[in-house]
Amino acid sequence: MTVTAISATRTEAAPVRRALISVSDKTGLTDLAAALAARGVEILSTGGSAGALRQAGIAVRDVAEVTGFPEVMDGRVKTLHPNVHGGLLAARSNDEHRAAMAAHGIPEIDLLVVNLYPFEDTLAGGADAATIVENIDIGGPAMIRAAAKNHNDVTVIVDPQDYEGLLAELEAQDGATSRAFRERMALTAFSRTAAYDAAVSGWMAGAFAQGQPRRRAFAGTLRQGLRYGENPHQSAAFYADGSARPGVATATQLQGKELSYNNINDTDAAYELVAEFGGEGPGDRPACVIVKHANPCGVALGDTPREAWSRAFDCDRTSAFGGIVALNRPLDGETAEEIARIFTEVVIAPGADEEARRILSAKKNVRLLVTDGLPDPRAGGPAWRQVSGGMLVQDRDTGFVARDALKLATKAAPTEAQLDDLMFAWTVAKHVKSNAIVYARDGQTVGIGAGQMSRLDSAMIAAAKAGRMAEALGLSESPVKGAAVASDAFFPFADGLLEAVEAGATCVIQPGGSMRDDEVIAAADAHGIAMVLTGMRHFRH
Repeated sequence: MTVTAISATRTEAAPVRRALISVSDKTGLTDLAAALAARGVEILSTGGSAGALRQAGIAVRDVAEVTGFPEVMDGRVKTLHPNVHGGLLAARSNDEHRAAMAAHGIPEIDLLVVNLYPFEDTLAGGADAATIVENIDIGGPAMIRAAAKNHNDVTVIVDPQDYEGLLAELEAQDGATSRAFRERMALTAFSRTAAYDAAVSGWMAGAFAQGQPRRRAFAGTLRQGLRYGENPHQSAAFYADGSARPGVATATQLQGKELSYNNINDTDAAYELVAEFGGEGPGDRPACVIVKHANPCGVALGDTPREAWSRAFDCDRTSAFGGIVALNRPLDGETAEEIARIFTEVVIAPGADEEARRILSAKKNVRLLVTDGLPDPRAGGPAWRQVSGGMLVQDRDTGFVARDALKLATKAAPTEAQLDDLMFAWTVAKHVKSNAIVYARDGQTVGIGAGQMSRLDSAMIAAAKAGRMAEALGLSESPVKGAAVASDAFFPFADGLLEAVEAGATCVIQPGGSMRDDEVIAAADAHGIAMVLTGMRHFRH
């Protein structure tokens, strides 16, 4: 197919004489329109935007007057007309286009200011399907795309935060816009419509799709530029996907240096894990998670946040240095005082009282983040990861095994106290890089082995960490003695289990399903330990 350019002329300065304004978000609307009118710009508008401008005393011409057709169908049809799109799409240097405009009475539109129906906010607010559908904008994206395509001649603005830049540009260019400015705004415009369509298709994929849709769209809004990525030679940025899930993307940073790429990744890991232990509900207890390099190095429950922090810190005092701390309760002064005793990169919690804020304010480099709540570990949604040439998409791991759904595999049965520790260890193992082994006792991790190529190696590393913990705390024996052990996936051989038994574990939780389950169960029976099976694994790569 041959593509013929509609214009060989690159317009450098494009004057703005007529603007079409139609916005859902009225932020800064009247100030912008007043500044345009003061420059002699004719303003076309629709519906609520036109009403707001008239109320402010700004002269407005209705789009219906330009199209010769009234708004109909509750405003669904108002700008979908050749007199609007012709004015946006016509190439000013193309004689045929200019002749068509003259023949059909199509006015040039030099500036388009449009923002879209609040689909994302409506979705996040939990509206019903009919309301969500009604907030899918049609005319807005069509106009935005038309103006952005014709950025050689037309300026398009889709975000109130660009109003000030537009007015500064008009001042600098004597009532016109430069090509560089129009190109930047065109990019912003197409990015906005792409993100908007991604939000709509993402909702429909969850609401309507059976299986995986043929195409998936992913989009985000820039939350912040980052100094670099995982390493200083990698550029990076942080984008929010617009969901209402509480976490690092929705948190308010109260103090501290700018978050780094690794800070954000680790903070997300910490907060998602601590949320597994709930907040203020019946049976829930204060919990603390300390993460280092995306793996928990200490997790504990306590009667108070301070006790939970202290017990989590005691799991691995060495690794906790420079770590990320997450709490499932608001940060109080007493807990903040203890956390401040060591170097900590980030503290994230559902809130922070004035005393906690005052104490951490003395630690200028500590980033303190507060959220509106905890993420729901049972809430679904897509999770994705980029690979060369594509994206891997899966459901979020919301897998949960109830206590009464565990299958006893051995002759010995766990006690109620052991079941508590088994469930705790299993919850933590879900958030540890596979192959994962977690030793836990009395609501506290005592050894974590993460990310090894062999489950046996993970069991050995976790036991070694427990030994160092005993030495640091002056204990007479390893805290693994009498502990529960969790494995995120089945034991392919008995060796990993035997390593845990030798370290002192007295009960085991694992998915089961290995070809050698009988061998593993027989080894547990031979040593008189209890083993329960979940029937569900939690690989985390």
